[in-house]
Order: sequence, then structure tokens, then C-alpha cells
Amino acid sequence: MIHYRYGQPSVLFKSVQHENLLLSNYSEVQKSSEAPCFFWGKLNNPFLVSRCLIALSNVVQSGFSLSPAELAKLKDPIVTAGNGKLRFEGFSQCAGVYARLDILPDGLDGEFIAHGTTNVDFNQPMISALGSIRQQEQLILSVGSKDLTLHKEGVKISEKKVPLPLKWIKGLTTVQIFLSEAAISHTFNKLQTLQLFQGIPKGPVKNDYYLVSRGNRPMFSPLKSPAAVCIGGLHRLRLLEPLLPYMDKLCVFSHPQMQSTTWQLYFGSLRFSLSLSRESWRGFSGEGAALESLIEDVPDSWVDAMDKYSYANQEFNPSLLAVEEGLDFRHVDQLTARLAAMGLLGFDLDDNRFFYRRLPYRLDRIMSLNPRMKDAERLITEGKVQILSNKEGKVDARVEGSGVLHTVVLEGEKARCTCAWFSKYQGDRGVCKHILAVKKMRTNS
Repeated sequence: MIHYRYGQPSVLFKSVQHENLLLSNYSEVQKSSEAPCFFWGKLNNPFLVSRCLIALSNVVQSGFSLSPAELAKLKDPIVTAGNGKLRFEGFSQCAGVYARLDILPDGLDGEFIAHGTTNVDFNQPMISALGSIRQQEQLILSVGSKDLTLHKEGVKISEKKVPLPLKWIKGLTTVQIFLSEAAISHTFNKLQTLQLFQGIPKGPVKNDYYLVSRGNRPMFSPLKSPAAVCIGGLHRLRLLEPLLPYMDKLCVFSHPQMQSTTWQLYFGSLRFSLSLSRESWRGFSGEGAALESLIEDVPDSWVDAMDKYSYANQEFNPSLLAVEEGLDFRHVDQLTARLAAMGLLGFDLDDNRFFYRRLPYRLDRIMSLNPRMKDAERLITEGKVQILSNKEGKVDARVEGSGVLHTVVLEGEKARCTCAWFSKYQGDRGVCKHILAVKKMRTNS
């Protein structure tokens, strides 16, 4: 006899205007076919949710290094339902600003019928409907595999699923890696935050600014000082200004190498975070942050097993996973990097956990989104990499380029190359294909 265990019961929702029967579906470790609905229910604070979604839409419609024509192309938030939470994510058009709204379990009164992710286009009717929501007004939200719908005072506004931009998948890879490496640096109350934002200069800011605290008062300074947090493109923080009157507190998280900063606002059962890339012209989609984690060969079966584990659990802490399952920490990091490289993982700073996005599982996406790694593998396959010496922690190698022979030296954690890419970026945009090729050959030989 086979017993089927359903994660959620089937539910009949009744309201004055609607009746909806949502049937539960069965799934073990394998992913089931897409359920028609992931979540259906009331929002406990629809006014604040609507303001946060409008702010997220403003981020998606903004751009800090693009023309007006390029800005008009994409307006699509990603919506993920899982583990009692709804998460809305989006990037600016230049992919240098990442925003996310997390609606926590206390902010929802409904049922999660299935775990899932969809990508919808917020058009003007949806923005207008969100803008018209008043305090204490009731709002029903449904999120499904094909659409997202608001039910408001007898009016239904739906947005259909649209393709997920490739640039966003690349950005999801980098920003989640940066988030997983970030640490909290400051916590400010509402008054401190309002005072801080009053110090943002008018107009675009070309030079770096630094977040410092003098006494109990935080401020932005153009002068670098010890323990200061570096912020490039400070003017991008103005995207948070419409939400400041409603916030309870602000937490600032910084990357250890200052590659990004994340500004997280708290509103009871809601969190809104804004992550900024190092400079306003630099998008998260081109950072190359995942490259180092992709060097060592990992069996496809391991990646597939990690995908199934993530899908079944929806959230996990990689260190705890390694301890509980007796796995090597390095292998777990490599596996999470590969799932992130397919856009399948996000990172929750407060919970210190990855969360799962249900996107198409495609191993070939890893290489298609990381062309430098693909080029490095081609250099090895074509026999263009020669390791001359490898002793006492130092590697000396030659890599054949286009009519030139590059010298690569690895020494401890440091690496250098004579190519133009390394000379220009000095490792700030990820390592070059020549260093990648030498590291991969050394590691997998």
C-alpha cells in the first residue's frame, strides 16, 4: 500500500465577491508539475505592503547608467512563495541596485498551497491599484505559476507571467554571494535614519562616500576613516526615501571587501532591503563573484541532489547542513555556488540562510552565465596552459593568448597575470580567464 502525504490541505476560500477551491498537490523529493496557485490569502498590513511594492517597482524602473530608451524595457518583479513567506525581488535596469520585500508569516493570513516562483510585469493598472490602497483596507493576494492577482473591493487586477531577464539571473548569482558574505555594521532607529538621509547630497554623486558615526549620530562623509563603510553611488539610496516615514529601524550590512552594501528597513512583519553595487555604473550581473567557487569539478549528481534538498527544505544554513550531514564545508560551498549560479538561491541576512527559488534547473546555465569560466576550460582543453613550477605554495605558469604569452603567478591567496584584464581591474571584477585556467588545472590535476 502506498501512502500519500500532502504538505497542505485543499482549501475553499469564500469572500463576498469570490469563491475559490484550491486543491493540494502531492510531491516527494521530485518537483511536481506547477500548481495553479502557490499562495492565496489576506495581507495583514496591505497599506505598507503596497508602499513597499511601489518602492520595489521604482527600483526596477530606475537606472543609473542607461539611456531613457533602455530604462523602458523591463519592469518585472520576481515573486517566491515558500516556508510561510512571500518574497518580491527586482533589479534596477543597470543591475546595480537589488531590492527585496520579505513578507513574513505574521504578515499573512492565508494558505501556502505549494512552493513556487513566478516573474510578473507590474503595469500601470497594478501600480495605480497599489497606490490607492488606504490604511485598514482589506486586500486579498493570490500568487500562482501563471500570474499574480490583487482582489480589492470587488475589483480584480492581474499581472501575467513574463520571461525572466537573463541579466537578472546573472545578478541573482552575484548579489546572493555578496549577501552571504556580508555582516551587520550599523543599526539605526527612525530618527537617526531620517537625519542620516538628510545628508545625502543633491544630484548624482560621482565620488565615494563613507558611513560614519559621531557620537550617536550617523552621517555620510566624503572622507575615509577607520571602520567607515564605503558607499559608491550614494544618490541611489534615495530610492528608500518614500518608505522612511513608516519604518521601525534600519540595519546596514557591508561586504568585507566593500563590494556592496545592503540597507534593510523593518516594518513589523515586513522587511525591505536595498543592495548597492560598488559603483553606480557597475552592475551585479558582471561582478564574477561566483568564479572562484566554480573552479573545482563537482559531479552533476551532487548538484542535482543539492537542488532536490533545497527544493524539499526551501531554506537552509550551509554550515549547519555540513555539520548535520557530515559533509565537507568546501563541498557545500561549491554546491550552493552552483545553485546560485543558476539563479536558484537567494540569501536571507537576518536568518543567515539561503532560500530556494523554483526556476528551471539547467546545469548548462552555469557556463552560459560565466563566460570567463567557459573560456578558461577551453584554454585547458586546447592545451594552452602550462604550469612551469608548483612548489612551496607558489605556482608559475604560462597561458597562450591571442598572439601573446601571458605569465600567471599564484602565491598563497594572491594571484596576478600580465593580461590587460588583470591590469585594468586588479581582481576587483573577479579573476581573469588565464588565472582561472591555471587554478582549475592545479586543483583538478
